[in-house]
Amino acid sequence: MKDDLPLFENIIKDLFPTTERPKIDYGKLMQAIVQACADAKLQPIQSFREKVIQLYDTTRVRHGLMLVGPTGGGKTANYKTLAAALCLMAKNDEPDFEKVNYHVLNPKSITMGQLYGYLDSGSGEWVDGVAALMVN
Repeated sequence: MKDDLPLFENIIKDLFPTTERPKIDYGKLMQAIVQACADAKLQPIQSFREKVIQLYDTTRVRHGLMLVGPTGGGKTANYKTLAAALCLMAKNDEPDFEKVNYHVLNPKSITMGQLYGYLDSGSGEWVDGVAALMVN
């Protein structure tokens, strides 16, 4: 999997040879990530910070996502660090940042209808699932 990124970047360079990838300055967010790591007693090494930023960027363009990887790979630390950093940004009244709430559940413990909602075949009415109820 880690070999896929250089391959992808080379394909992009072949398709768009004169286009440079923009450098994004995460400034205060990166500082908040480092602070969140310190608060959680984690070492804010570059590769971990990059993964937190990747999760942040993904959440900006997706309504839902899954973190997958091996046990002990840092999935939980990643999303908790991002949530803590975003909360720090909101606490400091940074524009475009709000307090983050997250809920953890095992999607295999319930049916898809119970998770997302379903159309009741008897009444024809929509019944909200757990995911919809957690948002409210």
